[in-house]
Amino acid sequence: MDTKNIIAAISLSAAVIILYSLFFAPTPQERKQIQSEKNITSESTDAPSLEQNNETIKISRKEAINEGNRILFENDNIKGSISLTGSKIDDLEFKKFKKTLDGDDNVTLLNPSKVKNGYYVETGWATTNKNIDIPNSKSVWKIKGNQKLTPNSPIKLTWLNDQNIKFEKKISIDNQYLFSVDQTIINNSEKSYNFYPYGQIIRNEIPEITNFFILHEGPICIINSELVEKDYDDIQEEGYSENADKGFCGVTDKFWITSLIPQENRKFRADIDYKNNKFRTNFIETSPTEIGANETKSNKIKILLAAKEVRVIDEYAKKLNIEKLDLVIDWGYLYMLTRPMWFALDYFYKLLGNYGLAIIAVTLSIRIVLFPMAQMSFRSMSRMKLLQPEMARIKEVNKGDKTKIQQEMMALYKKEKVNPLSGCLPMIPMIFIFFALYKVLFVTLDGRHKPFYGYLVDLSSRDPTSIFNLFGLINWAPPEFLLIGALPLFFGLTMWLQQKLNPAPPDPVQAKIFMFFPIFLTVILAPFPSGLLLYWVTNNILQMIQQYIVMRKTKVKTA
Repeated sequence: MDTKNIIAAISLSAAVIILYSLFFAPTPQERKQIQSEKNITSESTDAPSLEQNNETIKISRKEAINEGNRILFENDNIKGSISLTGSKIDDLEFKKFKKTLDGDDNVTLLNPSKVKNGYYVETGWATTNKNIDIPNSKSVWKIKGNQKLTPNSPIKLTWLNDQNIKFEKKISIDNQYLFSVDQTIINNSEKSYNFYPYGQIIRNEIPEITNFFILHEGPICIINSELVEKDYDDIQEEGYSENADKGFCGVTDKFWITSLIPQENRKFRADIDYKNNKFRTNFIETSPTEIGANETKSNKIKILLAAKEVRVIDEYAKKLNIEKLDLVIDWGYLYMLTRPMWFALDYFYKLLGNYGLAIIAVTLSIRIVLFPMAQMSFRSMSRMKLLQPEMARIKEVNKGDKTKIQQEMMALYKKEKVNPLSGCLPMIPMIFIFFALYKVLFVTLDGRHKPFYGYLVDLSSRDPTSIFNLFGLINWAPPEFLLIGALPLFFGLTMWLQQKLNPAPPDPVQAKIFMFFPIFLTVILAPFPSGLLLYWVTNNILQMIQQYIVMRKTKVKTA
C-alpha cells in the first residue's frame, strides 16, 4: 500500500468532513428550530405526560434486590428477577457473556432504581383523569399462580384500586431475550374511563461508554422508518418528542440493547428526556383505550432485553415484523459493506473454527476480488520505479526549466504507457473495506473475547504486549500509551518493506518524511483491535508478494 496514497486519502477524507460541516451541515440554531417544530407536532396529542419516580436513595445492588418481594425468571440466555413493587424488570444478567475474559461474573444489563447505576423497564397505563388510582412505581402487585417466570410458565400480576378497577399483567418470556407483557384492565365500576398504555426505560446515570464517533450509545428509536439516535449529552440539553404510526424506542449500549415495542398498528408518542437527574426513553399511545362500565380491555407490549447477536436480532426483526430493528447494531453509513463483511466473517468462522483464521480468509478473498485492479496498479508503480534513473536525468539536464521537465516527463510516461495516478486506484476500495472491517470488529459481539493463537486471546482488544518491557520479559507494566505490541510492530515492518518496493518520492525532504511514516502508523494503530491489525498485516504480506512478482516481470523500453 503506497504511503503517499494513504496520506492523500486521509487528507481527502478530512477535507470532505470539514467542507460538509462548513457548508452543508445544519447550524445549532437550525437544529434547535427543527427540534422545536417536532416538539410542537408532538404536543398536539392528548396523551398525558408520564410521571417519574424522584427517589434518589443509593444502596448496593444486593441490598436493593433483597429489599422487596421478587419473581425470578430464567431461560437459556438470561436470568434475573422482576420487582413486585412497580412490577419493574430491574434485574437482568446474560448467562453466556462474561464481564472480562478470565472472569466468572456475568454481564449485568439492568439494575434496581435505588442503585446508583439503576437501569430498569416499566410498563403500565396512564390517564388524564386525576380521580382514578392507577398503579405506579411504588404500587405493590400480587402474584397469582406460577411463582417463577420461565419459557414454559408465564406469570400473572394483579393490582386493584379503590374504584373497583382491576389491573392485570401477564408476563411471558421466550428462550432468548424477548418479554411479552399483556396488560388488561377489568372495569368493575359503573363508569367509563380512558387509559393510555405506555412503557418506559429509565437510567439513573450515564454509563461507562466507548465515546467513539463511529459508535452510537444511548437512546435510539425508529420513528416511521426513520432512525433517531440521541447522545446522553444532547438529552441533558434538550429532550426529544415525536409522534409515530410504527416503530420502537430503546437504549443501546455497545453490545446490548433495551427496547420497547408498542402493540402493532397503534399510534404512539416517543419521548426521550432528562428529568430528576435520570434519563428516560418511553412511548405512550396517543389514542385512548376507552373502557366502559363492566368492560375489559387489553394491550400488548414487547420488551427486548438482548445481547446484540446479529442473527438473533435479525430473527426478531422478521418474527415481530419490526422494520429496521437490525439498526440497533450500529452498522453505520457503510451498511452495504459492513453487513456483507459480517456475513463473510461469520461464514469463515463457522468453516475454520477460529476468528483469526476467518479474518485471514476474508483478507485473502478481498485480495482475490481486487487482484486485477491491484495488478494494473503494481505494473504502473513498477514501471515508475524503473524509470526513476531516467526521470532523475531529465531533471538534471533541464535544471531550472520546470516547463521543459514537465513536457519530457509527460512524454516519458506516454512512451512507457505509465499513469502516475494508477497507484491510487486500489486505495479507493481498500479505504472503504478497511473501515467496514473495522466497524464490524468494533460493534459486533462476534469478535468479543475470541482468541487467535498464542498470546492473542482477544481479537476485539488491542495487542496486550509492549516492546518497552521486552514483551513481558521485564517485570514492569508500562502505561497504556506505551503498549506497542508485537503485532503493531510487525505491521510497521510490513509497511516499511512495502515502501522499499514502491517508487521513492522525487523530493528528498518528502522521502525522509515517508521514511518515518511506518513508525507513525505503528504508534497510531497500536490501540486498535488486534483482529484489525491481523487483517492489515495479512493484506500487506499478500500485497507485497503480488507486487514483487509483478516487479520481477516488469521491463521498460528506456535504457
